[in-house]
Amino acid sequence: MIFTRRDTLLMAMGTAAAAILPFGASAAAEDAISAFTGGAEAGEGGITLTAPEIAENGNSVPVSAVAPGAVAIALFAMGNPTPDVATFSFGPLAATQLASTRIRLAGTQNVVAVARMADGSYVRASQEVKVTIGGCGG
Repeated sequence: MIFTRRDTLLMAMGTAAAAILPFGASAAAEDAISAFTGGAEAGEGGITLTAPEIAENGNSVPVSAVAPGAVAIALFAMGNPTPDVATFSFGPLAATQLASTRIRLAGTQNVVAVARMADGSYVRASQEVKVTIGGCGG
């Protein structure tokens, strides 16, 4: 196969776009987390995130987060084009502060849970989920 100069330039531009895309997705995710926290720093601990290490189907990945004393829990998928997955709010009569759902992941990425505590502080937990494609690691 013979490549023309135009073909070579198009392939180079495609490679550059593919290399830049994950950085843009990560910046969008950090912006979404900052919007939830109002720009406040989120500490570690006080929240437990449960997600599978390996998901055979990225269309339905079970995720749960529990944060005793939280008034809201937000879930974010750091590599998705739209990183905001869900926000759960808890009233004073909530028996437990547990959020559980199934999310769609666009590939192997970090899932982040951020909880707003009753005292106004924020805590954060993250876990990497490897999405397999056709039984192979992706």
